[in-house]
Amino acid sequence: MSDDEDYVYDEDSGEWMAASDLAAKRAAETTIEVRDAVGNLLADGDQVTLIKDLEVKGAGQTLKQGTLIKSIRLTGDAQEIDCRYPGIKGLVLRAEFVRKR
Repeated sequence: MSDDEDYVYDEDSGEWMAASDLAAKRAAETTIEVRDAVGNLLADGDQVTLIKDLEVKGAGQTLKQGTLIKSIRLTGDAQEIDCRYPGIKGLVLRAEFVRKR
């Protein structure tokens, strides 16, 4: 830390801390961890594989176990991931049905 850094009072901990440290602490609190069926941490751009057959509502199609989904995006929900799959628009899968590849 530099000597000219601003210090702010953190009401949660009751301590004075550097403004940059407090900002980092608050950012970490808002970050949501999304984990797959076996506990691996998922991130934007990961590839996942389905662990069971899933019937896609509204598409009249079933995605089979072992189907590879490329380039997922996290939605901000701890259990939902946004995906792209040929022939299906707006596909959202639950993280409990996928495994990181």
